[in-house]
Amino acid sequence: MKTVVAGALGECVHVAGVSNFLRLAESAGWRTIFLGPAVPIETFLDVARRENADLVGISYRLTPETGERLLAEFAEAAADLHEKGVRFAFGGTPPVSRKAEALEGFFDQIFDGSQSREEILAYLRGESLESYGKITYPQNTIERIRWKQPYPLLRHHFGLPTMTASIEGIREISEAKALDVISLGTDQDSQENFFHPERQNPRTTGAGGVPVRSAEDYRQLYQASRAGNYPLMRTYSGTDDFIRLAEMYVETINIAWCAIPLFWFNLMDGRGPLTLEESIREHQNVMSWYGERGIPVELNEPHHWGMRDAPDVIYVTSAYLSAFNAKAFGVKDYIAQLMFNSPPNLSDAMDLAKMLAILEMIAPLEDENFHIWRQTRTGLLSYPLEDNAARAHLATSIYLQMALHPHIVHIVGHTEADHAATAADVIAASLAARRSIENALAGQPDMTVDPKVQARKKHLIEQAQITLQAIKNITLESTNDPFTDPVTLNRAVKLGILDAPQLKNNPFAPGKINTRVLDGASEAVDINGDPISEQVRLKEYLN
Repeated sequence: MKTVVAGALGECVHVAGVSNFLRLAESAGWRTIFLGPAVPIETFLDVARRENADLVGISYRLTPETGERLLAEFAEAAADLHEKGVRFAFGGTPPVSRKAEALEGFFDQIFDGSQSREEILAYLRGESLESYGKITYPQNTIERIRWKQPYPLLRHHFGLPTMTASIEGIREISEAKALDVISLGTDQDSQENFFHPERQNPRTTGAGGVPVRSAEDYRQLYQASRAGNYPLMRTYSGTDDFIRLAEMYVETINIAWCAIPLFWFNLMDGRGPLTLEESIREHQNVMSWYGERGIPVELNEPHHWGMRDAPDVIYVTSAYLSAFNAKAFGVKDYIAQLMFNSPPNLSDAMDLAKMLAILEMIAPLEDENFHIWRQTRTGLLSYPLEDNAARAHLATSIYLQMALHPHIVHIVGHTEADHAATAADVIAASLAARRSIENALAGQPDMTVDPKVQARKKHLIEQAQITLQAIKNITLESTNDPFTDPVTLNRAVKLGILDAPQLKNNPFAPGKINTRVLDGASEAVDINGDPISEQVRLKEYLN
C-alpha cells in the first residue's frame, strides 16, 4: 500500500483542502498520514523519511510572495527525497500555485482548486503523472462507473430547438466537465419519424428538443462532446423503427445505454404509432438487440405510472416487471431507474421506502449474467417555479437519493418548471448536485433504517406480490411466462390490474382506479377516499 503524508506548510493553518485530498487518497487505496496545520519543513521531511512516503502533499494558502520563499526552501531541503523518487504535490490558491509552478520539475502535480474530484482521483490512481490532459476518461458506461467510484456518474438531459445551439451547448458542458453522460433530448419527429421525412411536421421542428434529421447531425453533436472530460452520450430509443435507430446510435454517438419503456411511448400515451401490445413486443426486441451487444439497458418505466398518479404498489410492480423483462431478453447490465417525487407530493420517507421495496424485489434477479446498476433522479413534475426554491429542491432531493448509493444520478435541472435547460443551467445544476453528493459521501446518516421506512417497504413488497399474482391468474394456458407475455401484459392494463387515474377515457386502459396521497404515500382508495388493499381492489382476479 502506498503512503501519502500531507499537511499545511509553515504558518498556514488552512487544512480543509488537505483533509479532502486525503479522503480521496483513502478511497483510492492509499495509507494516509495527516500532519495538520502550520507544519515546519523539518517535520514534513522527518515524517516522510520515517514513513517511507511515496507522496508528500503540501498546502499553502497565504501570501504568494511568502509562499514563494517557503516553497523554495522546502524544495532545497527535500532534494534527496526527490532524487530517490518520492513524489511531491502542491495545493493552494491560484496565485500561490503559480509560484509553485516556477519550481520546474519539483512538484509532480499542482492543484489550484479548479480540478474536479475525478481528476484528483485519477492522479491518485496513477493515471496522470504529468498533466490532466493525459487522463483517459472511460467511454463505456460500466467502466466509467467503476472508474469514478465512490462518486456516481452525473447525467442530465440537453437539447435545444436548433442544431447550432445544441452543438455549442454540448461543447460548453463538455469543456466545463459538468457531466459524465449527456442525454441528448431530441424533438418528437426525431423519435417517431426520423426515417420518414414525409411524416414530419415542419411546424413542430425543435419542439421538445434538438431537431436531428440525419446521421451526420448525430455525428456533429457527438463530436461536440469530444472535449473536457469527454462525456458519454445517449438518447431516446424512439417510438418507431427501433432497431434502425439503435444501429445508427451505436455508429454515430457510441450510445452509452439504451432507455426503453415496457408499456409506454405508443398509442396509449399518444407518443408513438403502435398499439400497446405491439409496442411491448417491439420494446422486448430492442432489449434483446442491445443485450446481444453487451450494451446496458434502462427501462424508464415505473415513473410513467407515478406521474399519472398510480398508487405506489403499481409503481413497484411495474419496476419489478421491467427488471424481469430485461433479464429475460438477455440484458446483462440493467440500469434500474428510480425517479423520486412521482407523484410530486410524496413524503421523503415514503418515497425512500418505495425505492427500497423496488431494490429488494429485483435483487434476487441479479446473478453473474445480470448486473443491476442503480440510477436515481428527481421527479419531472415536482419542481417549483421560483428559482431559489427549485435549486433547494434539486439539492435536497439528490441528498435523499444518496441514501440508495446510486451508481448514476440523473440530474433534473432546477429550470424544469420554466424552460428547457441551457448549457449554463446544466452546469449550475451539476455544481449543486456535486455539493449534495459530496456532503452525503462525507458521512450521511442512514435514513433507510427508519422504522416507518422499513414498515412501508415491507408493506409494498407484500402488496406488489399480490398484484403480480393477479397478473399470473389472467394468463392464458398456452403462455409460458406471464410476466414477459405481451398478451398477458396488455390484458393486465386493459383489465385495470395496472391502472392510473390519468388513464381515464383511454382506449387501452380503464382509468378507473382512484388514488390519494395519505400520510405521504400514494394509495389506491375507495369511493369514500379510504385506502384499499390489493386483495380488495383485485379480488375478482385472485380467486
